[in-house]
Amino acid sequence: MRTGMGLNLEQTQRLIMTPELRQAIVVLQLSTLELADYIQQELQENPVLEVRDDGEAAAGSEVTEDNDFDIDWQEYFQDGSDLGYIREPREERAEWSPENYLAGQPTLQDHLLLQLQIAAKSPAQLTIGSFLIGNMDANGYLKIGLKEAADLLKQPQAAVWEALDLIQHFDPPGVGARDLAECLLLQLRQRGEAPAGTEKIIRSFLPDVAEGRLTRVARRLNLTLPEVQAAVDYIRSLDPKPGRAFGGGQDNRYIVPDVIIERVGEEYVVLVNDLAMPRLGVNPVYQALMRQEAPCDPQTRHFIESKLNAAAWLIRSLEQRRLTVYRVVSCLVKEQREFLDKGLKYLKPLTMRQVAATLGIHESTVSRATANKYVQTPQGVFELKFFFASGVEKQGGSVTAESIKRMIAEAIRQEDVKAPLTDQQLQEILEQQGIRISRRTVAKYRDEEGIPAAGKRKRY
Repeated sequence: MRTGMGLNLEQTQRLIMTPELRQAIVVLQLSTLELADYIQQELQENPVLEVRDDGEAAAGSEVTEDNDFDIDWQEYFQDGSDLGYIREPREERAEWSPENYLAGQPTLQDHLLLQLQIAAKSPAQLTIGSFLIGNMDANGYLKIGLKEAADLLKQPQAAVWEALDLIQHFDPPGVGARDLAECLLLQLRQRGEAPAGTEKIIRSFLPDVAEGRLTRVARRLNLTLPEVQAAVDYIRSLDPKPGRAFGGGQDNRYIVPDVIIERVGEEYVVLVNDLAMPRLGVNPVYQALMRQEAPCDPQTRHFIESKLNAAAWLIRSLEQRRLTVYRVVSCLVKEQREFLDKGLKYLKPLTMRQVAATLGIHESTVSRATANKYVQTPQGVFELKFFFASGVEKQGGSVTAESIKRMIAEAIRQEDVKAPLTDQQLQEILEQQGIRISRRTVAKYRDEEGIPAAGKRKRY
């Protein structure tokens, strides 16, 4: 066998992910808020890009449709519909003052510290109380032991307990507790007039209450089942997480719908929400430079051309994203028309492959177009991927898991609370409607809806 080195010519085809294609893929799968941040970053990095006002022509409509993006920009700007515009003087805006800003939502710690400053009997108690409040979680529970707190503060344990007892009388009732039982007992102390046996049930029988073993509780406390039921109803009226009413301060999360579906007459109109995104254009200063016969040295010209190409790619990617999302959602409207008209029970099984085949695009494009995006419909706000639901075969068609969950919830809502429906009975009800699923699947769907088992729903 002969070995050696040599040169050979051969033609091959390979798929290369160019930076422009990678950018188009990234833009497509970003949500509206993420895309706004992405555009702001591009505006900082590309001096050619600038934000246009609503009254100015959108630069995206001027992007060439050629696949080759090596654009002759001198010829491009000579077109009658170029990107230039006459810069109008900007309106002077009134200066903002601190009074124009809204105050942040008070946290649980802020609320408790304000009460502590009024109720503390000494500077030492104020210091201890502030330390204890700082060691509470968002639900209002104390997450540090009294002995550990006393050691860290170098204070007597009795002084720490006195400060904690003071805090446990603050609003909201139940704050400063170290476990669930203590939290409920603190609320019981402030509210009073509880049914017979309530305190004993809180101290010793909370696990039995959670599992619905009220008969056992009645037998152990020598009470009737209606008396135990009344006590349990009272306990369930208490708040197990007293601090949650104050939220998490800066932990709020907001959803901005990427697409809006509105009913106009008998038809549904799809609106892509691009109000949160700035409209991009090309800075006229760079346009003027490129129009000149000898604008600048070759290195500067090459830099400007590269930035112009990058700006064109970004604008084209944004427009392509808008059109793709619009087409996908329009297809969803046609497929899920019955859901939009009648509600969740009528959601149809649908796959991304079906939508891709209808639109003539790849399944991965549908996946990216629906990723991290929400749609506002007459039935509420949903994640776009919510509409791609698996189905269960039934007589005359198929039904989604979400529809089955809704049927289970409605059946339970209409049940006799003294004889609640078991999972087996729910399975039989669904079977009468042509839906054949196992009892285990019924239990799974019921758990996903947050509905307890029949034994825990029973009332006496």
